Amino acid sequence: MVLGVTGNIASGKSRIARLFGELGAAVVSADLLAREAVAPGSGALQRIVDRFGRGVLLADGELDRAALGQLVFADPAARRDLEAITHPAIADLAVRRLAALRAEGPSLIVYEAPLLYEAGAEDRVDRVLVVTVDPKVQLARLMARDQLDAVAARQRIDAQLPQALKAARADYVIDNSGRWQDCAAQVRELYARLSGGRGG
Repeated sequence: MVLGVTGNIASGKSRIARLFGELGAAVVSADLLAREAVAPGSGALQRIVDRFGRGVLLADGELDRAALGQLVFADPAARRDLEAITHPAIADLAVRRLAALRAEGPSLIVYEAPLLYEAGAEDRVDRVLVVTVDPKVQLARLMARDQLDAVAARQRIDAQLPQALKAARADYVIDNSGRWQDCAAQVRELYARLSGGRGG
């Protein structure tokens, strides 16, 4: 089974995906695939430079994700242009990676994808877990984690589908607003259920 793990920014989905990995799941991260998709020399990176200019590159030719983020989070049209470049490249990598893992037959495959619904990628997974978080906790976490002011943090939060819509479409929902121990207990229970083949 492939479990999609998604949720909005600063919800803690990456930490939850890591815990699934520690429990024995094979984990594929869409964020890591996204970095691979725009590596120096890739067609996707060249198209990003063509669209946004060389100011989005670091001196070594790598993508300057912070500079690009400032551009696209302030401009919905620019964000759509970026997604039109990156989503197909990530999709190609994800499909191949997940197919290879399915052939290996691990107890559970976790596909961590922040934009699972936004990218229309639900067909890559069998079930979806949405990680939710109290909006005040989310804002505080994001500001602290990325050293952002409230305006910039809200831009990033508002760029994603409302988490209530994602939760309504999910097979499983875990709230990560409180103590990590409580959240981790729910993850362990879900892993035991899914890896045991009961899926329920």
